[in-house]
Amino acid sequence: MITFLIALVVLLVGFALYSKLTEKVFCIDDRQTPAVAHPDGVDYTPMKTWRLFLIQLLNIAGLGPIFGALAGACWGPRVYLWIVFGTILGGGVHDFMSGMMSERHNGASISEIVGIYLGKFMLQVMRVFSVILLILVGVNFSKNPASLLAILTPETLDANFWLAVVLIYYFIATFLPIDKVIGKLYPIFGACLIIMAVGIAGVMLFDGNYRAQMPELWQYIGVEGMGHPTNTPIWAQMFVSVACGAISGFHATQSPMVARCMTSEKEGRTIFYGAMVTEGVIALIWAAAGVTFYGTVGALNDALAIGQSVVVEEICSTMMGPVGGVLALLGVIACPITSGDTAFRSARLTIADWFHIDQGSVKNRLMLSIPVLGVGALITQWGDFATLWKYFSWSNQTLAMMVLWAGAVYLHRNGFPPVACFMCALPATFMSAVSVTYFIQAPECLNMSTAIAYPVGIVVALVFFGIFLFREWVARKGDVKTSAAA
Repeated sequence: MITFLIALVVLLVGFALYSKLTEKVFCIDDRQTPAVAHPDGVDYTPMKTWRLFLIQLLNIAGLGPIFGALAGACWGPRVYLWIVFGTILGGGVHDFMSGMMSERHNGASISEIVGIYLGKFMLQVMRVFSVILLILVGVNFSKNPASLLAILTPETLDANFWLAVVLIYYFIATFLPIDKVIGKLYPIFGACLIIMAVGIAGVMLFDGNYRAQMPELWQYIGVEGMGHPTNTPIWAQMFVSVACGAISGFHATQSPMVARCMTSEKEGRTIFYGAMVTEGVIALIWAAAGVTFYGTVGALNDALAIGQSVVVEEICSTMMGPVGGVLALLGVIACPITSGDTAFRSARLTIADWFHIDQGSVKNRLMLSIPVLGVGALITQWGDFATLWKYFSWSNQTLAMMVLWAGAVYLHRNGFPPVACFMCALPATFMSAVSVTYFIQAPECLNMSTAIAYPVGIVVALVFFGIFLFREWVARKGDVKTSAAA
């Protein structure tokens, strides 16, 4: 319990201090936001801060901070360190920068932002990368809820029926103005996600039996047999398994959607950084719940092998009774849907930005919404989709890496000192090492030994960091010469 409480306090204090510093570095001002400058009643729609916060939380969370945290808990309380420091130094900065850079560029999609600061080649890579990633997210969060609904309803309402229902809802949420469906439903589901986590935390802290079972970090350091039950290496597997709740590139695809609805730059810290830290708190609670409820990482791993949704339902219904069971059911069905619908909506916006298609027109929205959902529907029928999904976690963290590098260049180009630029450059370097190492060692990728993956990942990350420093030095030297000549 001591480890959990310390981690929680550090996470909250870290938000209070580091988010303020990040906000100060970004130099927010009173300029008009896109929603105020040119509202269109569709995507650029002014909304209240609390509503945008809950929309952003559901956009980025879904079941990510639950499923990912439970998977990370198979390494024991060591996952707390990644959740806490990953959230404060990486995820919060990543989400704040992606949202605020978009706001400063008229609500542009993240692919366009990366293209502005990392060049035309990366622009094309990010456009394709983002659309594929978003459609894959939407597809995955279509099939799983549909399967669960089929189990809970009469046999005549099978998985295909519910899949059609979910996809029809996705089309509506993708097509209609953001405040008509998403703006009304998300605050409700966001509150449920928070209540579920608070309830679990309360039981663990105030029930003597669970409190006594909560493991401590020092029990897992240097003790043989306390690693992952399948001997999966903690580096870089854990840093990819726990994405939502620490740092996730998918968040960068969602932030521009909310950036188009802000009425003041002062809201950015609460909406973007605040939602990320809230997700980190949720992940911390579920990581603790996983190892506490099942007693050992081996038992947790065996339970996860049966099904993540089963684990969530079992923890909630046992710890919180009938109310917990209802919340768990709502969570494992509704929360994925709240990430799937905005994934398809973000895909529409990304393509619209790519080809400069005005989305104020009903015809233009239909022209993009129909094919985006049509492609998604076709992929749901492909039997080998599970194989493709294995690459999502890696691509997710690779996207986070690219967004952080874009943030570092943004700060540099706008005249911030190197120390400020390092707020993005250092986590970008770390995520570069994670992404490259994982790709080399993961079974679904190159499947090479850690003896190769570790040094190559570190060297590539240092090369990226060196390139950034060199570019900054050359650019600043050029600025000095220009000023002297003037």
